Amino acid sequence: MNLSSSLEDYLEAIYNLQDEEGRSRITDISIELNVEKPSVNTAIKKLKNLNLVIHEKYGDIILTKRGIEEASRIKVKHDTILKFLNDILGIPRKEAERDACKIEHVISNNSFFRLSKFVDFIDESIILDKKDWLATFEGYINAKDKEDPQE
Repeated sequence: MNLSSSLEDYLEAIYNLQDEEGRSRITDISIELNVEKPSVNTAIKKLKNLNLVIHEKYGDIILTKRGIEEASRIKVKHDTILKFLNDILGIPRKEAERDACKIEHVISNNSFFRLSKFVDFIDESIILDKKDWLATFEGYINAKDKEDPQE
């Protein structure tokens, strides 16, 4: 399914709200995504037309089975990219979160597949100790920063 990045963000927000709060409503999504309620209403109508959500006026927004599958796929992509940026590259959480939100919409399937397998490899490696590997990488970054500081 080819959704716009904006609709993907709405689906992910609904998915997260239902997981965390047990429900999602227009106001909740508006707050979560920091957008106006009319924008949420427009997006929900589009998602409803794509059979990804069920929504009755003034009621909760419920993901359909297809909506859950699509939102879950988006969430996995987001979480994997976030883990790579934050846990492996050591990018501060807030910055990694922002970047993951952007990257998840444009990364190709092949690149994401390879990235996710790399993250799994680092997590599951019996050859490399993750903490030692990450500390070595951090030392490398610090040495390179001294040679050629970023501006």
